[in-house]
Amino acid sequence: MSAFERVFRGLLLPVSALFGRVARLRADLYAKGRLKQRSLCGVVVSVGNLTVGGTGKTPMVIWLAEHFLAQGKRVAILSRGYRGKDGTSDEIEVMKQHLNGRVAFGIGKNRFKSGKRFDAQGIDVFLLDDGFQHLRLARDLDIVLVDGSKPLEGERFLPSGNLRESASALKRADIVVITRDSGSENIAAQQSRSYAVFHACNRLLGFRRLEPGGQDRHLREIGSGPFFAFCGIGNPEGFFSDLRRWRLALAGTRAFRDHYRYTQGDVQRLEESATKAGAPALITTQKDAWNLRGLHFPRVPVYLCVIRLEPDPESEFIAAIDRRLAQAASSGGRKA
Repeated sequence: MSAFERVFRGLLLPVSALFGRVARLRADLYAKGRLKQRSLCGVVVSVGNLTVGGTGKTPMVIWLAEHFLAQGKRVAILSRGYRGKDGTSDEIEVMKQHLNGRVAFGIGKNRFKSGKRFDAQGIDVFLLDDGFQHLRLARDLDIVLVDGSKPLEGERFLPSGNLRESASALKRADIVVITRDSGSENIAAQQSRSYAVFHACNRLLGFRRLEPGGQDRHLREIGSGPFFAFCGIGNPEGFFSDLRRWRLALAGTRAFRDHYRYTQGDVQRLEESATKAGAPALITTQKDAWNLRGLHFPRVPVYLCVIRLEPDPESEFIAAIDRRLAQAASSGGRKA
């Protein structure tokens, strides 16, 4: 972080303090019933986090959709479509590619209104994407993801930091999933916690060429590298760390801001960087593919990492989900 950024964020501290107080007050008003929630005719499972971006919400939503589809459930995903256009976004496109028309999508800021459109379809399970702070919609299960490589302690509230809510908000969670290790041991070790804690990591399934109809390939099929990696996601260092964990040799990296929409000029600079570093190919994420549409890489091929989130242990994670949903069904009540 530059000196200018540090000074600028320091000037925003009063606004951040106000943001934190408003977030706590709002949550308390919902918990006490002063602000009313709306309910859908179906099970609602929320996937969210405490920070801005980069914890793995999209892979978790995909995992849950696959889980409920395997049970024969009719599934809809309710997403705001953040920074998207024309009824879609980079994250929604990733989910659509993985789920291949097997789930319905409701897109818009008002998730209750989006969900009500499916009344006639008899949806069994609504997956509320990025829903932990969307308290106006009642839910049966709250799954909160925490990036273990970025400790919450000492983090500031928006806009000077990345926090949406403090760690104390986890009291509303049913399940906390720590993605990536180190830094969040304090969450798992809390004696008074009411939520179950699991870990999860991204498993590399293969690579897909950035081109229409690109086929999945194994690492041995795209060469030994070294590769030049780039991305425009919430936690770029997490992606680069995953690449190294998967034993990909990297000649260099370049990070762009989250949801970055690339230009042909960016393409030219990336190809120049890769060539200068001696990289025969570029590597990026599936999420970035949507923001690269319409652009051409004439000199250096681009491969997308195809991944799958793996909770550990998966059987116990499934049992925790089933247990909480059974409790919600037997009590007849939903959470604030």
